[in-house]
Amino acid sequence: MADEVEDLSRTLIWTVGMITQADPDDLRRVSRAYREAQDLVSQIPKNEEGARPRIVACFHRSDEYRAADDIACVGWILTAIQERVNEGDLPDWRKLRTVVKKAVKLLPDSTRTLH
Repeated sequence: MADEVEDLSRTLIWTVGMITQADPDDLRRVSRAYREAQDLVSQIPKNEEGARPRIVACFHRSDEYRAADDIACVGWILTAIQERVNEGDLPDWRKLRTVVKKAVKLLPDSTRTLH
């Protein structure tokens, strides 16, 4: 599990870096993708695998945007990370959740989808 936390932390650092370096148009694009991802995950019920189906769906969509060199991939990755962290079973998950929440607050119009 320590490897998962390390990988998740690296991805979160990359995600925050992309958000903080984005110009206003790109930031709006990331925010829109984040809201779309939030809408999608809200429609996927959690099951015995927890949030895994939600996370996989977000990574799939993120991969599509990344393949097109589209910064919208960041919004999908952020949602995937948020879903994993919110499961609450990782070491130091509360610290990770704090960073995720701060990253979300950097997005325009994202506060209405925070959970």
